[in-house]
Amino acid sequence: MSLTITKAGKEHIPGVYALVEELAVYEKARHEMTMTLNGYHQAFDEGQFKCIIALKDNKVIGTCIYYDTFSTWKGKMLYLEDFVVLKAHRKSGVGQQLFDQLIAIGKKEKYSLVKWQVLDWNVSAIKFYEKNKSIIEKEWWNCKIVF
Repeated sequence: MSLTITKAGKEHIPGVYALVEELAVYEKARHEMTMTLNGYHQAFDEGQFKCIIALKDNKVIGTCIYYDTFSTWKGKMLYLEDFVVLKAHRKSGVGQQLFDQLIAIGKKEKYSLVKWQVLDWNVSAIKFYEKNKSIIEKEWWNCKIVF
């Protein structure tokens, strides 16, 4: 398989959006996804998020969407918002290559840590993160207010 891992450009946003939509369906929460493709274009143009992508035959088949944030205890932090690979390409090493590239970006750009969430029922994702020596904090609860 000829695979390229690279930073996304504006032309890749429709493919990234489609992957996030697929993730929302997988998580049985598509009805909660209110962000539009136009909203993605605007947010990307404004630098609200960055992403790396996996390309095969010029098609986006995987992505890590992330942004800069701050930890009051650790300093500069990279937050991984979404990490998804098209179902047909899972278990082929695409996810590992994306994750490795994300970690390399974190180290190169001198982040103090990378943080993300994983659903407690997503056993395959949990096993992937454990294989990659991730710390899974089970004592912290998520909180949010939706407007």
